[in-house]
Amino acid sequence: MLVSQILKSKADDGVVTVPPGTTIAKAAETLSARRIGALVVSQDGKRVAGILSERDIVRELGRRGPACMADTVDSIMTARIIGCARGDATDDVLQKMTDGRFRHMPVMEGDEMVGLISIGDVVKARLMELAAEKDALEGMIKGF
Repeated sequence: MLVSQILKSKADDGVVTVPPGTTIAKAAETLSARRIGALVVSQDGKRVAGILSERDIVRELGRRGPACMADTVDSIMTARIIGCARGDATDDVLQKMTDGRFRHMPVMEGDEMVGLISIGDVVKARLMELAAEKDALEGMIKGF
């Protein structure tokens, strides 16, 4: 399966972004309200400056306590972003996520973000592929 197929199957709510300079408290509020695990930090919604995840916030809270909530997302976001393209295979994307130990990946066309996929999206797509393969094999064995 390709990343483009995952994007088509997702609800088209768009990618939730926050501009640089947003406080960590505001970002945490957005994560909670939207029930999502990460935000893309972007000035224009297209160019990715970084990604801020729940894990980033929890790590900083554990390290510094609640005082960090007044800081900006720029101070704790992951700035070295690994992206993928619509034509990438899900197995390759899953391998990148596993190797890099991250759960969210922007889908890029050149320098512009066109979507965001999570490890949950990729695992769901892979499970659908495996179920289809299983059904096809059972059909061949049973002569359907």
